[in-house]
Amino acid sequence: MIRKYTPKDKNELLKLFRLNSPKYFDSSEEVDFEDYLEHEIEDYFIYETNNQIIGCGGINYFLEGGIARISWDIIHPEFHGKGIGKKLTENRLSIIRENKDIQKIIVRTSQIVYPFYEKMGFELEKVVKDFWAENYDLYQMKISLN
Repeated sequence: MIRKYTPKDKNELLKLFRLNSPKYFDSSEEVDFEDYLEHEIEDYFIYETNNQIIGCGGINYFLEGGIARISWDIIHPEFHGKGIGKKLTENRLSIIRENKDIQKIIVRTSQIVYPFYEKMGFELEKVVKDFWAENYDLYQMKISLN
């Protein structure tokens, strides 16, 4: 089940983050994620099954530029490859597409995960080496809606 984030989810999401470090995130990024949860959330969603949070991901809006950004996708390692990330992403893409003011969807990810977003229809825009941390490059990807 996909539902909206509530602040009581924060500690479980930080645990999810730690389970995905260092394979998908550098541990130094945890403070950024916590700051996001406390100050930058606009739309954030939880994937839950049997009262266990197994995934999360958000949307941030930059309406003056007609842009929505997929943000902070994290899936429990035991559920990687089982379609959870795909369902969370499809859910958010559907929400974004309902907003006629959005012309472009961006995701900022790493070299580790960008093939997933490529399968979801995103195209590579730019790469910045060691952007997130050493050996964690930025892969900025987009979907144009017009």
